[in-house]
Amino acid sequence: MKELFGGPGKVSGLVLRMCQFLFAASSMVVMASSHGFATYTAFCYLIASMGLQVLWSFSLACLDIHALRLKRDLRNYVFLSLLVIGDWVTGILSLAAACSSAGVVVLIVKDTNMCKSNPKLSCHMFQISVALAFLSWFFLAISSCVMFWLAAS
Repeated sequence: MKELFGGPGKVSGLVLRMCQFLFAASSMVVMASSHGFATYTAFCYLIASMGLQVLWSFSLACLDIHALRLKRDLRNYVFLSLLVIGDWVTGILSLAAACSSAGVVVLIVKDTNMCKSNPKLSCHMFQISVALAFLSWFFLAISSCVMFWLAAS
């Protein structure tokens, strides 16, 4: 397992961060470009949460790139503890935003049939954005578990 986080592991951590970044940015862009998102608070919360996720993932990806360029190991206990806490905070916010947005999507698509009665709503865009938010959270969950494991070892 040591070689997983030694050489290629640093690159796989970077790939995880970039996947988080891309899915969060895509979710944010899709939701912001859909018509009628601003009328639902959960969707605005999703955009804010994904914006935080984009900033967090991008800054840590830049840090990983910097460490790879300098061929340095960033396994300091205090530093890893801060990364774990940051991953947990952004992970909880991302999961809460994705779940609340998914609840609103189910409400307007299935329960109230608002999408059929109001064709101006971009219901398919809402669904795509929520799915991308869950994918971003999934990669963040993997990353936070790996960071926790590294900090504990």
